[in-house]
Amino acid sequence: MNSHLTSSVEHSRIIELNRHRHANGSLTVFENGADGCPFDVRRVFYLYDVPADASRGGHSHHEAEELIVALSGSFDVVLDDGKRPPVRYSLNRPYRGLYIPAGLWRTLDNFSGGAVCLVLTSLPYSEADYVRDYDTFKSLTNGNKI
Repeated sequence: MNSHLTSSVEHSRIIELNRHRHANGSLTVFENGADGCPFDVRRVFYLYDVPADASRGGHSHHEAEELIVALSGSFDVVLDDGKRPPVRYSLNRPYRGLYIPAGLWRTLDNFSGGAVCLVLTSLPYSEADYVRDYDTFKSLTNGNKI
């Protein structure tokens, strides 16, 4: 199945993670099978020290799904399905994650100072899962095979 052909920005969504508030601080716990994430986590990485004028991402995945969380600071995630106008999400709360299904082009930008971006993924890293060229992505969204 070509996820680029079937994915839509409408399939992305903000997920409220379980937040425990206490007088001495808050705690958010993530466990597979809980908190509304539609996949089991197979890989975790985080981005930090991103200059305010830089962007990250600039790719899509054939199969991997992601949940992106702003652990500290803020940044924007722009999602593109190749069919509709891109949608911009501003992330700035460590208890909210943006679910991104496979097949959507994502770009992260507008990083605040000290921002930390946590990414949980459904699959281990595989370069073959990445589409890093936007023209190739657009071709896939039109049903062409690579």
